Amino acid sequence: MLEALVDPVRRRIVSQLDAGDKDIKCGDFDIAVSKSTATHHFTVLREAGLIRQYYVGTARMNSLRRAEMDEAFPGLLDALTSASRTRHLGCRGEPLRCRRLRSFRVSPRTGRRDGPPGRGRPGTTFPAGDRAW
Repeated sequence: MLEALVDPVRRRIVSQLDAGDKDIKCGDFDIAVSKSTATHHFTVLREAGLIRQYYVGTARMNSLRRAEMDEAFPGLLDALTSASRTRHLGCRGEPLRCRRLRSFRVSPRTGRRDGPPGRGRPGTTFPAGDRAW
């Protein structure tokens, strides 16, 4: 079960299910992965016993097995969801950007990009008017 919670996408799915007051369709989650990858993550969570899936018409609904998890592992989901809520908040409660999602800016003067390394070569130029904010 803990192995299923190692992946940040699965932790985000669990956090969204815990934050919502009703069950969520597979396509309504705010996760940046492909449909097939999302299906894999839902399968891992279901097989670990963290979520329950059922059909409503053609939609596959997901619900968090909160009561069962609190009975088996008291406080685990509370710790997980509170950590995911506070992880991306700064000292004033403002959202921080993830290092992986940090944007870069293009200098209007030179047309070169400034920002974190790793996404292309420094000094990459973009077509006029195309800015990656």
